[in-house]
Amino acid sequence: MTYTHTKPTLFQSLIPIIFLIITLFINVRIYGDASLDGSNQIILMLSAGIASIVAIRLGFKWKEIRSGMVKSISSAMSSIIILLLIGSLAGTWLLSGIVPAMIYYGLQILNPTIFLVAACIVCAIVSVATGSSWTTSATVGIALVGIGTALGINVGMVGGAIISGAYFGDKMSPLSDTTNLAPAMAGTDLFTHIRYMSLTTVPSISIALVIFLILGFTNTPTSDVINTQEILDAIDSEFNINGWLFLVPAIVIGLIVKKVPAIPAITAGAVLGGIFALIFQKDVVLAVSGYDVYNWEAAFVGVMTSFYGDVAVSSGNSLVDDLLTSSGMAGMLGTVWIVFSAMMFGGVMERCGMLKRIAEAVITMVNSTGSLIASTVGTCIFFNITASDQYLAIVVPGRMYTDTFKEKNLAPENLSRTLEDSGTVTSVLIPWNTCGAYHSGVLGVGTLEYLPFAFFNLVSPFMTMFYAFAGIKIRSLKEAQGQEQLEDDFDNP
Repeated sequence: MTYTHTKPTLFQSLIPIIFLIITLFINVRIYGDASLDGSNQIILMLSAGIASIVAIRLGFKWKEIRSGMVKSISSAMSSIIILLLIGSLAGTWLLSGIVPAMIYYGLQILNPTIFLVAACIVCAIVSVATGSSWTTSATVGIALVGIGTALGINVGMVGGAIISGAYFGDKMSPLSDTTNLAPAMAGTDLFTHIRYMSLTTVPSISIALVIFLILGFTNTPTSDVINTQEILDAIDSEFNINGWLFLVPAIVIGLIVKKVPAIPAITAGAVLGGIFALIFQKDVVLAVSGYDVYNWEAAFVGVMTSFYGDVAVSSGNSLVDDLLTSSGMAGMLGTVWIVFSAMMFGGVMERCGMLKRIAEAVITMVNSTGSLIASTVGTCIFFNITASDQYLAIVVPGRMYTDTFKEKNLAPENLSRTLEDSGTVTSVLIPWNTCGAYHSGVLGVGTLEYLPFAFFNLVSPFMTMFYAFAGIKIRSLKEAQGQEQLEDDFDNP
């Protein structure tokens, strides 16, 4: 059945956005970091309600509005499943001693001065290899938070270093889904996109590394005295620490590199974590199970609990006890809640044409290369805030601006680079975006805590705008076509 709809005006389209911004501001001011415990979710759902009222006034039926919500939530289902599985992986990797082993050896290698730089570089390497910032945070990221906490480094700085490295690798890896999506939307090929993107990405990560190095030399640890040996002894007393434990994360990273989909790869990692717990950490499994004697029932309960529930290892050292905790799959339910709420709001806004109407208004203000790229950056960030999903923040602006870039005689790699420099990297800075909610939940660091220190993610949008307004490395469509012709002549003499 076909319904007649009225196209929303700019003012009508902005009503839900204005309501969202004002109420979130009030909410965060009152609740602070606790706003993610439920109040932000309610605000997003109320905003979806305001958007629905506007949509009904435009002639949309509730069935259509509901369909938009369901479609939006469905698009995030893969991310939600991954979130739940990551919770299980974190639990079994704690129980098996994998995360404690990473912390144990990491404390012996790293020191507070070089930690932030080293954390950023390690995450960049892992993310390039796997093509996934999500996998990076869920593996080495969790361990690095523990090491940084033990060294007395501000947890926001640690989170910022992890996020910066993970998103650099995510952008530059040919295995990354967003790195493949951006050129597909813009109309260029993958490796042209990566080469052209490196012109802004390498300076951005270089600036971030310099800042992290300066922070390492000037920052005073938050703890008065960090007795590393006490921490090492406490971990060693509770876990059987050995090199075999690193086989599990190596297998997971290998599966991702081999392009095994994330869900089966992470599931394999969680199951292997449980198996290794039974092999190497029987005493810990027994303690978690609550049984008095180790038998098959105690083993089953201990491992199963690590998959879904609370795991806490008591070592007698309060700092170590804080590090050695996990809530398994249940610990991710709050994050899943905010993803559902955000996708409801984004689904109504997209289905009823309000996001598109706002974007169209932005295009009318474009009058130069600099303003075009700045508008693209702003649109990507806008979609990350309102649609709450980095894929939409790449796909929708990519479709919107393709013809405009051609009309301005700009090669498609200009657009694909801008989409990644803004759409990909800023998604993790929005607390209710799927990426922001995920990384915050996995790392145990609030989005607003790591945001001021995610220097790579903050610098990247400004770097791409600086290049645009300064006219640096802005390839024209004619240049790109000429290069393609040269390559064809070389391949077919």
